[in-house]
Order: sequence, then C-alpha cells, then structure tokens
Amino acid sequence: MIVHDILNESTKALEAMGIPSARLDAEVLLSFCLGCDRLEFFKNPEMTINEAQLSVFRNFMARRLQWEPVAYITGRKEFWSLTLEVNKTVLIPRPDTEIIVEEALNICREIEYSEMNILDIGTGSGAIAIALAKELPNAKVMATDISEAALNLARKNADTIGLTGKINFRQGDLFEPVEGIFDIIVCNPPYISAKDYEKLPAGVKDYEPPEALLAGKSGLEFYKKLIYQAAGHLKKNGWLLLEIGAKQEADVRGIMESSGCYNSIEMRRDYAGLPRVIKARRKVIG
Repeated sequence: MIVHDILNESTKALEAMGIPSARLDAEVLLSFCLGCDRLEFFKNPEMTINEAQLSVFRNFMARRLQWEPVAYITGRKEFWSLTLEVNKTVLIPRPDTEIIVEEALNICREIEYSEMNILDIGTGSGAIAIALAKELPNAKVMATDISEAALNLARKNADTIGLTGKINFRQGDLFEPVEGIFDIIVCNPPYISAKDYEKLPAGVKDYEPPEALLAGKSGLEFYKKLIYQAAGHLKKNGWLLLEIGAKQEADVRGIMESSGCYNSIEMRRDYAGLPRVIKARRKVIG
C-alpha cells in the first residue's frame, strides 16, 4: 500500500471513533513504524510500505482505536525538545508543563545565579528535572517520586540524554526522602478532583496512572500538604512553583496565603490563556 491511502484510511477510522487528533495521530504512528520524519509523507505521498511494516502499523492503529495514547504506543514523548521514554507507570508529559520550566529558568536569570539547588517533587518520567538539569549544568537537581518504577524510568531518561549522575533521584512520598534546603522547588502534582476524574477522556482515565492525576474529593489535597511542607525546605526568598488546574488559582493562592509562609504570589498563564503555574517566594520571617 502507499502512504497516501494508508493515512486517509486511518484518519477516517480514528475520526469515526471521535478522536480529535486523527490525522496527526495516524502520521505519528506511521512515521514511527517507518523510522522517518512526517515531512517525508508530504514530500513523497506515493511512498510504499512493506507487509511487515503494515502489520506493525495495523497493530498500532488497533490500540489507538481503543483510545490508548500515542505516547504509550510509541513509548516516547517530546518535552522541552528532548525525547523521553514513557510507559504506563508515568503521566505523559504535556506541553503546558513546559511553563513551569520556563518560570524556573526566569527566576534563575533574574537573580543571575546558576548554581541553584532545585527539587522536583513527583518527577514521573523526569521531564521537569531533566529539562532544568539540561539548561542549568551548574545546578544541583534532586528529583523524587513515590513510585520505584517511575524513578527507574526517569533515571533511564536522564542517562539517555547524557545527564548520568547529574540528578539525584530519591524514592519517597513528598519530602520524606529529602535532605537540605533549596532555592527552587517545582512540582506538577495530582490535581484532578474525584468528580472531574470521572469526566476525563478515555485515553487519560483508562491508561494514565490515577495516582498521578487524582487528588481526593476536591483536587486540592496534594497542594494542602505540599505548600505547608515545602516551606521547611526552601531557603529564605526561595521559590515554590506549582502547576495548577484551570479553575484552581483562587484556591491554591488561598492555601499559600493562609500558610503565612509565602509572599510575591504570582500566576502564569499557558499559551491557551489558562492559569497554569502559580509561584510564591518563601517569606523571610523575623
């Protein structure tokens, strides 16, 4: 079969299932099977594929038609222009999460200090920690996760990207495995309420780890713990950066304010205009 026909056929099948990114998904899966860039399909729509390649692609399509995320099918996801390995033990990194990397780098530029101590809580695939370690070669980066499987994958990603030994990975819940104090603490926590979790698309709810998404009845449980505990691990004037849900700004800001530990609370919107990252500076008391 030729590429043009395969893509058209596959796109129609995905659209029939209500998958919004049908054409893109078909192109990504086919390019992965063929080991080529998607641009090749535009330059050479008459390209043919052999039976073995077609068989693999059909298998991938069958999985995608069951709403399995493309990143889990290919086993990889790009984040901060870095290719990370992903599997069902970790949340798939989203482009919106790059905002927290941008904000952390902005803080470093503003204070003109590259030898930062940075902590990433709940690192998952290692996306945020790896991006920051890559951009800040003089920084000391620690990354934690409660999941041993997630940490193993994060270490593998760091090794693949050439950061072996540059990130201190530790297993444990929140600050349990953490020692010392930090200039910056970053976290993309679980923030989906029990009610909203049931409304998630099948590709998210049926495949991605619920512990990386679900945060109790209100969606705020993780913030309540993290915000209070983080204060004891931040240097004076150190920064806490958290990803938030689109409707959580007021609630998370309220938790920060009521803790009495922070000032300079600011919110950064993502490129769709939605609240995405809230940051606060550790207050100097006394």
